[in-house]
Amino acid sequence: MSYKKDLEEFIEFKKNYKFKQLKITTDKDGNLYCKKELVKDKNGYIGESDKWINVGYGLRGTYPKLLSNLFNYEFKFKGCKLNSIECFFQGIKFPDKKIQKKLFKYSGKEALVLKEASDYNWKETGIIYWQGQAIERNSEEYDDLLIELYVSAIQNVFYRNAIKNCPLPIIHAMGEEDPNKTVFTRYEFEFMLNCLHDFLNK
Repeated sequence: MSYKKDLEEFIEFKKNYKFKQLKITTDKDGNLYCKKELVKDKNGYIGESDKWINVGYGLRGTYPKLLSNLFNYEFKFKGCKLNSIECFFQGIKFPDKKIQKKLFKYSGKEALVLKEASDYNWKETGIIYWQGQAIERNSEEYDDLLIELYVSAIQNVFYRNAIKNCPLPIIHAMGEEDPNKTVFTRYEFEFMLNCLHDFLNK
């Protein structure tokens, strides 16, 4: 594996990638469906069907957990050691780079909880921070940072193979749709993981 080679090739691959997001529908009882398969009912979300993998750390099934940003995959990103992808997404909500680096030492589940320890509300400004640098959440600069993040993450052989070996289209039904309310939307997540899957299997 080579980060530099992966990054160059993935950027080119992504430019021509044709992604068609699977539609999720709701019936009169509030149940969710994807490709006519039940995704969520009164008992909660379903992790796997014979038509898709629905990512969620707490869902039943192997791939829903393995593909979650909360899963503890250790990797290096821009000189920082992260214990999960989730550490990045929660860390960028802390303007202070020293505190951000401390958060990277926690597990994904712990990092998710620690977001409540920040006095800064990125939703009010639309600005996130990477190592003290202010970045607009809805910007090409942020998009480029996310590409580098995930290419860094697939340098971890376990994460790389989990994505590569996933046998079905990847969805994230519980994901937030509004980019002003989350640092990574359902669409962004599904695009990235499906694109990585196809890239690794090209």
